[in-house]
Amino acid sequence: MTLTGLVHVNVNCSNFERSKAFYELLGFEHLLDVPPTNTAEVAAAVGMPPYRVNGALLILRTGPVPFVLDLLEWQEPSDPSPPYPHLYHLGIARIALSTDDLAGDMARLQAAGVEFLSEPASVTLDNSPTTTFVCFRDPDGTILELVHSGS
Repeated sequence: MTLTGLVHVNVNCSNFERSKAFYELLGFEHLLDVPPTNTAEVAAAVGMPPYRVNGALLILRTGPVPFVLDLLEWQEPSDPSPPYPHLYHLGIARIALSTDDLAGDMARLQAAGVEFLSEPASVTLDNSPTTTFVCFRDPDGTILELVHSGS
């Protein structure tokens, strides 16, 4: 294998503008629009029939390596089913984002109406610094996590 890194993570949403505003609250910036349609070859490459989508690539530039989010509202086909109800399902479960100000970020999110799954929790593994984290949901229920690693 010759993997060199992460390209992007795709999050589907039911209302692109609402979700885009939410992820911008987290610090993501608009990078580029996703074409509303594409070729049959591109649709087949992602295992779909020809489609219509509203979306964009958003970028978080504040970390040592930029993180790209592919935010998509599928218009045709469309599936309004909510995301997974818990974290113990198969497949990708949550997206963890690092922060250097957990309390400040939580206060900003709470002021915007974001509800957290619980109070922050801390873990210490072996001789590593203590890590404190808290989980919350985006507007459609995708679980996100804020993580602060101590020094």
